[in-house]
Amino acid sequence: MKRLPDSPWTRRFALAASLFAAGTLFGLPARAQVGPTPAEAAQYQGLHAAAWRGDVAKIERLVAAGANLNARDAHGRTPLHVATFAGQRGAIRALARSGADLNVLENDRYDGVTIAAVADDEETLRVLLSLGASAKQVTSRYDGTALIAAAHLGHDGVVRQLIAAGAPLDHVNNLHWTAVIESIVLGNGGPRHQATLKALLDAGGSVKLTDRQGQSPLDLARARGYAEMVKMLVAAGAK
Repeated sequence: MKRLPDSPWTRRFALAASLFAAGTLFGLPARAQVGPTPAEAAQYQGLHAAAWRGDVAKIERLVAAGANLNARDAHGRTPLHVATFAGQRGAIRALARSGADLNVLENDRYDGVTIAAVADDEETLRVLLSLGASAKQVTSRYDGTALIAAAHLGHDGVVRQLIAAGAPLDHVNNLHWTAVIESIVLGNGGPRHQATLKALLDAGGSVKLTDRQGQSPLDLARARGYAEMVKMLVAAGAK
């Protein structure tokens, strides 16, 4: 069996489990972003294998020989998705130079930007955005955005990057939650979620949009005893 590369995905495979846990906790469908398993990656061939390993020279040879840049595996992942899951930034650049679609969605409707956002991989996200990937796409089965996913997880550095890239601040997903709301209801009220909420509020995120039950961000923060978040929301004009 081929040795799998050390990568952000293999080191942080458990991170996506937080999405499953949140779904279970709130009675949501247990569906989350899932990258290639070690067994799947070991079976990759062609561009998918080269992307996973970060083999830029092989990517260039395969592209020159006519390989399909946007070929999909059994889960709809293209080589770009695979390179993003593996944190292989050189591979991402090589694929982009060759014309790979930077905004394509895999079967669970995740793009490279959202994959990097969920992984808290700020460097890979920076590369994708610099190459022209969009921060504005509607992604996931929750009709969310990369910004909502990052806010949920308290990835404050990612949130700031996405805001700077023009991510929609007040997009409402099919759970009727915004990034501001998710930073509260799916967070733990700790320092990173506080920093996430501050970034969203500083950028002008709405404190007025409510959840499906009519609860405002301030109501939700108060109900959870998140005193620092309550202070931030009040300072931002929440009533």
